[in-house]
Amino acid sequence: MTDQRTLIVHPHDAARPYAAAAVFGGTIWACGQIPTTADGHTPPGMAEQVNVAIDNLETTLRAAGGGLHTLLKLTVYLADLSEFDAYNDAYLARLQGIPLPPRTTVEVARFRGAKRIEIDGVAAVDRPD
Repeated sequence: MTDQRTLIVHPHDAARPYAAAAVFGGTIWACGQIPTTADGHTPPGMAEQVNVAIDNLETTLRAAGGGLHTLLKLTVYLADLSEFDAYNDAYLARLQGIPLPPRTTVEVARFRGAKRIEIDGVAAVDRPD
């Protein structure tokens, strides 16, 4: 059997020991996207971190042939579940107008640095009609 995966490199030429996403059978499997900008900055507030993480997810999905509008499933990891409302408000504002995919949100411990959130997703490759 031949390897029919396509591995997507990280945006901004960031060297990492894993792919940003894998595409297989019309499905995009994106790695966890953190709230770090291209210049290495992590904003302090939850709303800003949500927006940066979703921006990073969108960049990865586009590189793989999809977009936020093709999302099939999201998993969101929060450093503190008491920040759910702030995260959810920013999430809903950022994805306004896009059909919301199924989502799982869990609390995890020990993010590195100032990071409070990580988002991974599964999306379809965009197929124009």
